[in-house]
Amino acid sequence: MTSPASSATVVLVHGAFADSTSWSRVVSRLDAAGVAAVAPPNPLRGLTADGEYIASVVSQIDGPVLLVGHSYGGPVITYASAKAENAKGLVFVASFGVDQGVSTLGSNEAFPPAELDSSLLPRTFPRGAETGTEFYIQPEQFHSVFCADLPDDEAAVLAVSQRPAADVAFGEPLAVEPGWKRLPSWFVVAGADHAINPDAERAAAKRMGSTVTEIAGGSHAIALSHADEVAQIIVGALSEIG
Repeated sequence: MTSPASSATVVLVHGAFADSTSWSRVVSRLDAAGVAAVAPPNPLRGLTADGEYIASVVSQIDGPVLLVGHSYGGPVITYASAKAENAKGLVFVASFGVDQGVSTLGSNEAFPPAELDSSLLPRTFPRGAETGTEFYIQPEQFHSVFCADLPDDEAAVLAVSQRPAADVAFGEPLAVEPGWKRLPSWFVVAGADHAINPDAERAAAKRMGSTVTEIAGGSHAIALSHADEVAQIIVGALSEIG
């Protein structure tokens, strides 16, 4: 990849059932291209709380930032970009696409459910004096749902190291005007996504006016299985925002 003529830092935000290491292959490729990148943890506790956290991370970075979000990380960067003044562009990777007043779940209501919907495993966690609900993917279904185009051994490791997301992360409506209404955006559609209906991704990209790239055969985990292509799209977006 050619190093872009941009001083922007790339902030990579993971989604549910994953952690920052899901960006490891993209980070290595960006580093090779001379691109500064950070992959902060996404708390996965609620859209407003997570969006405020990522906005705080972004606001403490000197200079412009290109926000990149995978899956539920897409709604999170949508929120964060409304609060962080140095956010200059958005890249959505196999992502949900939300508008103000719409939740992550609500954004997909018009489309047939993906395999993810029938594979969720609820568990409880302490939320102050109360008990909250969080979700994992059933380990035996993880490979098919999340990363069907990765090897068995790698999928097995991801299945036992997944990070759960609180139910409110999926059900809480976006409380701010989305950043994609004022910033340029790009959307990477995973053509063989079993976690989000690919038609929902295509519709979200069209609604947001994003520049679209579709990776045919790409699973939900395209940042791992198609790291070269995802990194190249990010580099191209950097060149556009200057």
